[in-house]
Formats: sequence, C-alpha cells, structure tokens
Amino acid sequence: MKACVLILLAALLGMCTGFTVPHTSVHPRDLKVEQRSIEGRITNGNEATEGQVPYIVGISLNSNGNWWWCGGSIIGNTWVLTAAHCTAGADEASLYYGAINYNEPAFRHTVSSENFIRYPHYVGLDHDLALIKTPHVDFSSLVSKIELPSLNDRYNSYENNWAQASGWGAIYDGSNVVEDLRVVDVRVISVSDCQAYYGTITATDNVICVDTPDGKSTCQGDSGGPLVTKEGDKLIGVTSFGSIYGCQSGAPAGFTRVTNYLEWIREETGIYY
Repeated sequence: MKACVLILLAALLGMCTGFTVPHTSVHPRDLKVEQRSIEGRITNGNEATEGQVPYIVGISLNSNGNWWWCGGSIIGNTWVLTAAHCTAGADEASLYYGAINYNEPAFRHTVSSENFIRYPHYVGLDHDLALIKTPHVDFSSLVSKIELPSLNDRYNSYENNWAQASGWGAIYDGSNVVEDLRVVDVRVISVSDCQAYYGTITATDNVICVDTPDGKSTCQGDSGGPLVTKEGDKLIGVTSFGSIYGCQSGAPAGFTRVTNYLEWIREETGIYY
C-alpha cells in the first residue's frame, strides 16, 4: 500500500510541476531475454568491411565457466580500453584481433584478471572504464590502434558531431547472435538532452550520449566497444549503458566520456596526444 501511495504521489507531482521520473538505464551486458534482447550488439547498422575497424577487439570474458561478450579498443601495442563493468567478476579475458567474423580472428590473446585495471572510482554506471594490459601486438592493415583525443580537447563536448559505434552480434532486439562485425553512424547529443531522459544521476558529465533514431543503436555485447568520431578518427566514447526498454526503443545510448579520463590513461599507460 505504501508503495502505491508513493507512486501516486510521484505521478501527481509530475502533473503539477512538470517533473518527470527518469527512465531506467542498464549496462548492455545486463539486458535479459525477457527485456527483448539476447546477446545483441549493433542494431540496424551495416556490416563492416575488412580493415574498416582495425582498432576493435572482441573480448570473451569468463568466470568459473560463465562467459559474456564485450568489445574493446586498441589504444597501444600493449593496451586495450574497455568498460569497467565488462571486467567486473571476470577471471580472464580472450581478446580477438583483426576479426570481421569473430570466429575467424587474425589472432587471439588470453590474459588473466591481473591484467585488468579498472578506474579506481568506478561504481555502477559512473566512471565505467577499464584498461587491459596485453602481450605486444604488431600493427597491420587489419590490426591497429585508435588515437585518443589530445589533452587540448579534454573540454570538447563533441555535441552534434557524427561518430561511429561498432560491435558484433544481433541486429534487432530479441534476435539470435550473428557473427559479423557491424557499424552504425550516430550523432552526439548534449548532456542535458541525455539527462532529460535518464536523469542527472545516470547521465553525469562523465557520460557522452548519442541519438538512436530508427533503432540504430548499441546493444548487449557491445559493452566496452568504441565510439569514434567520423571526422578525425578519435576515440571519444566507450559503450556503457542504454535503456532497460531495449536497444530499439529510441532512447539515447550512453558511453563513458573518454576525454574525462585522459590523465588517468596517461598515468597508467604513458599514452597521450
């Protein structure tokens, strides 16, 4: 009864003041089948061509026989950047390099959790960033790094810029897993527009959000994958969260804002621009 009264009061408050209850967000990794998604990644995108996204890695993470799939970005010969929630609870990670079909990578490395470095203040949806230390990787046309924004760009919001997200898997909510890498072009929106949907607790200044018109979005299994500017090819986001109502709901998709962590990345890896 108390819960019903609270809900009624919240609804009345919204009617009287214009206040809206923020929509619920969820890490793509945690979307369930009953929420109309199964191992989904890029919805309504296009198939990538060979060498189009040489900086992406597929990451199979394992904990006591339970596994899940994420993405990551090569930022150096021995470093991959991904989402903290991808590495949480994992004992090891297998990284798939140079793959269009994830069953046919150019090569693969497996590393233990000792090689995971999560951002020290990571909690829930905030500061959702992690580094993975890898064996040395030689670059080629199929496997290469993506540059980070320069330190001079740390205050760039990238609002209204076009960017490309990429990942493996299903092409619509509820579909079966597909094996080929897909890409989708998306437009960065303002933090305030993202907060209008998710609220200020979820959509903090550490987040960069994109529009998802026509169901073009990231989804489960895309977690940790790259958001790269279409102009200049800079890694500006790491796939972090979406709406609990599904990847094709039209809700903004949330990414960890890389520019807020350039100093930390430099301290841990020595990589900066």
